[in-house]
Amino acid sequence: MFQVRPAHPIQTKAIWDSEDAPTSFTMFSPQQSYPSNVQLPRTLQRSPYAEVPPQNVAAVAPELASVAIEYVRRGLRVQVNQMLAGISALSPSHLPSSMPRSQLQQTRSLTVPLRASSHAPSYPTHILALSRSSSQDSSALLVATHAIVLASHCASLPRLPPSPVSGHPNATVSVTLPVLPLSIPSPAAFAPLHAFLYTHSIPQLLSTLVPAIPASFLSTLTSPQALRGTLASGPSLHRLSSHLVSSAPGMGALTGVAQNIAAVWRNAVALGVHDPDLWDCLDLAWEVVLGAMNLGAGAH
Repeated sequence: MFQVRPAHPIQTKAIWDSEDAPTSFTMFSPQQSYPSNVQLPRTLQRSPYAEVPPQNVAAVAPELASVAIEYVRRGLRVQVNQMLAGISALSPSHLPSSMPRSQLQQTRSLTVPLRASSHAPSYPTHILALSRSSSQDSSALLVATHAIVLASHCASLPRLPPSPVSGHPNATVSVTLPVLPLSIPSPAAFAPLHAFLYTHSIPQLLSTLVPAIPASFLSTLTSPQALRGTLASGPSLHRLSSHLVSSAPGMGALTGVAQNIAAVWRNAVALGVHDPDLWDCLDLAWEVVLGAMNLGAGAH
């Protein structure tokens, strides 16, 4: 059985705090008769660009050591259905959603039974145990993942140990996956970013960041250029903000949307994800929620 024995939980670089001076928004909620100030940055600052270290890719996939990182990423997009099928094949009854942090030092790996899959699955290679380094959380969120996906997209992620069961060509009953502790700003907001690193789906990410976003709008996002066109269109942004106000009435709900977007942003910066489509999605979601807040505040 492959075991991981890190001396300390793997931590990302602490580079996610925005250096922008926050903008103060005066907002009202249905339960308040007076304004309360919520500090939000006007824009979501991007960290300085850094390419993924090639040795990080080589550590988890030696056969890709001499392959340009862009070709690695393109190849992963072709395999996305098989990888997602591999994650779905893990029996949820034996892969808990969380684990007490006190058990992480004793739990080096987990053996998970497999369910039948309609695709030819590519099973995950690791289980991340996510927690916040700045908190005293009693439990860690468990997420099955493919190390090559993280290694090829996250420039600030420490080098991951290889998994001897990568590919699982003969696995039919169960797989044994090493458990890796990982500290990030917001474990609860990791799922949207993790899914995007696999699918690179702009509509899927936006629908997660902005609740009840019109399906008619999502269907127009057939290319990154369409997304950037919306970002440059004041009337389009206003329509989306107005829709959000009607779908998430009350400043409390809008603040929750903004907090979720900011949490995904902090994770992306901490991990060093520099995908242009991801950042355009975050920028669009942020513009929409700030516009909705301004509209909501003006209505009171």
